[in-house]
Amino acid sequence: MQQAACHRGGRLGFDRRAGSERGASSRGVSLIECVAVLAVLSVLAGLALPSVTDHLAKRRLEGRAAELSNDLQYLRSEAVSRNEAMRISFGGDEGGSCYVLHHAAAEGCGCASDGSARCESPAQPPLRSVGIPAAEGVTLVSNVRSILVDPRLGTSTPGGTLRLRDRSGREIRHVVNIMARVRSCTPSGHLPGWRPC
Repeated sequence: MQQAACHRGGRLGFDRRAGSERGASSRGVSLIECVAVLAVLSVLAGLALPSVTDHLAKRRLEGRAAELSNDLQYLRSEAVSRNEAMRISFGGDEGGSCYVLHHAAAEGCGCASDGSARCESPAQPPLRSVGIPAAEGVTLVSNVRSILVDPRLGTSTPGGTLRLRDRSGREIRHVVNIMARVRSCTPSGHLPGWRPC
């Protein structure tokens, strides 16, 4: 065993290679220190988790609202470019809500919350079908069963209000007027970037 102290020039000195007992023990972290750090981290994570969860729910709602708005614009442009009446129909099941873009009669196509669509005529498949599972926390509610877009005039029959809501009560509305234009707003006014209804 090396000696920690050695005699240098008549004085006791410290041999750095051997280290001292006090120096060796101060390099480690005690169990109490680890537990204290973990406790502080868990408290901070507990405070941040609701904020992160709320932010993710808000982003899901806004993402679904943007997707629906884009699909409404796509439907109008497809009707005009194909010179064919196009329709958006709304539905749902126990698993959530959905909508389908198609060129069949009002009851000609239906959809399911998993995103699948079924149309009576295989010769006229849907353009697009979107499912919104209930587990996602966003629901789509429409005051009309379907909206028809006329290709010659670019109008919609009837107009409608489409409401996207999340579990915390936030809501984004898309109001489709008879000119097939979409106005988006929020009735609560608690969503920055969205105009109040």
